[in-house]
Amino acid sequence: MKSSTKKVFKNMIIAIVVIIAVLALIFGSYVLYLTCQYYRIEDNLELTNSNNPTTLLSLDTDYKITTYNIGFGAYTQDFTFFMDTGVMKETGEETHGTGSRAKSKEAVINTTAGAIRAVSDYQPDFMFFQEVDTSSHRSHFVNQYDQITEAFKDGNYGTNFASNFHSGYLFYPITNPHGTVNAGIATYSKYKIDNSIRKSFPIDESFPTKFFDLDRCFVVNKLPIQGSEKYLILINLHMSAYDKGGVYRAKQLALLLDYVESEYQQGNYVIAGGDWNHDIANSSEYFPTDEVVPEWVGKINHEELPNGFSFATSKNKPTCRSTDIPYTKKENGDLVNYSVVIDGYLVSDNVTVTQVHNIDTDFKFSDHNPVYMTFKLNG
Repeated sequence: MKSSTKKVFKNMIIAIVVIIAVLALIFGSYVLYLTCQYYRIEDNLELTNSNNPTTLLSLDTDYKITTYNIGFGAYTQDFTFFMDTGVMKETGEETHGTGSRAKSKEAVINTTAGAIRAVSDYQPDFMFFQEVDTSSHRSHFVNQYDQITEAFKDGNYGTNFASNFHSGYLFYPITNPHGTVNAGIATYSKYKIDNSIRKSFPIDESFPTKFFDLDRCFVVNKLPIQGSEKYLILINLHMSAYDKGGVYRAKQLALLLDYVESEYQQGNYVIAGGDWNHDIANSSEYFPTDEVVPEWVGKINHEELPNGFSFATSKNKPTCRSTDIPYTKKENGDLVNYSVVIDGYLVSDNVTVTQVHNIDTDFKFSDHNPVYMTFKLNG
C-alpha cells in the first residue's frame, strides 16, 4: 500500500513539473514572439503627404481647425476600457473597465462615420485625428484612416499618417485579448504642406511595459505662407495616458515645448493640437462628477510655458470622459463619469485665436469630444 501511495505521489509530482515546464515554455515562447515583433519607429521620420494641395496660406485670413481622438471606433456610450480605473467619491468603491475590443465591425464603422459627421459639419481647413486604427483586432480590422480619407475625398485635403501603436498579438486581458494593433495619428490639410516629420516622444522602454505602451509621437507639418518667408508649423500630437507618476508625460511635454519654442524663435507661427492627456484648461475639478480625479489626468503649470505661448481651450463641454464605467448621466444632466478638458491647442502669440469650441457629441462616437478653433496668422 505504501509503495502504491508513493507511486501515485511521484506521478503527481512529475505531472506538476511537466505542467509547469509546458507553461514556462509557452510563456517563454510568447515573450520571444513579442521581442521579435518589437521595434521603435525611427525618430525624425519624413512622412508622405498624399494629394498635397498647391494652395498657399495667407496672412490675416480666417482658418478653421479641428482635433479629435476617435478612440479606435470602440467607444460607444456603454463601452468601458480595461485599463481605466476609478473611485467613487461617496462610497470609495473602486471601479474598473472591462472592454478591450469594439463590439463589432459594424459598430466601428458606425462610430467612425459619426465622428466624421461631427467634424465635417464645421468644414475645417485642417483636421487632426488620434487613435486611428488601420489593421487591428480591437477594431475588427476596419481601416479607419481609409474610411476618413474616403469621406473627405471631395474636400481637396492633403493627408499624412504616422504610426504610434504597432504591436504583436497582446494576450491581455486573457478573457478578451486586445490582439494585434496598428494605429496612429492622421493629419488633413486644404493647404500645401512643404514637409511632414514624425518625431518620437520618450516612452517607457522597460520590460514588459514596452510591449504594451504606444510608440508615442508628434507630427510636425510645415506650411508655406504666400508672400512670407515664415511658415505655419502645425503639430498633431498624442501624449501618454497610463504613465504612473507622470514621469514620461513630463519628458514628452518638455521635448514638445522645447521644439515649439525653437520654431517660434525662427519667427514661425506655431499651433500644436491633439490629445495632451493633461488638463490644459484648469478643468480637473470643473465639471460635476461622482468620481474622484483619476491618476491619468496630468497637470500642466501654465507659468512654465515658453514665452509667447498659451493654450487655446474652452470649458463649454469636457473633451474626455472616464471609461471605468459606462457613460452615465443624472436626471439633472450632470455626468456620473469624471470628465475634463485634455484636448485643444497650444498657440504662439503671432497667431490670433478668434474662437474655440468643444463640440458636444454627447460622447456617442468616442470617449473624447472634438475641439474646433478658428484663427488667423498675424501680418
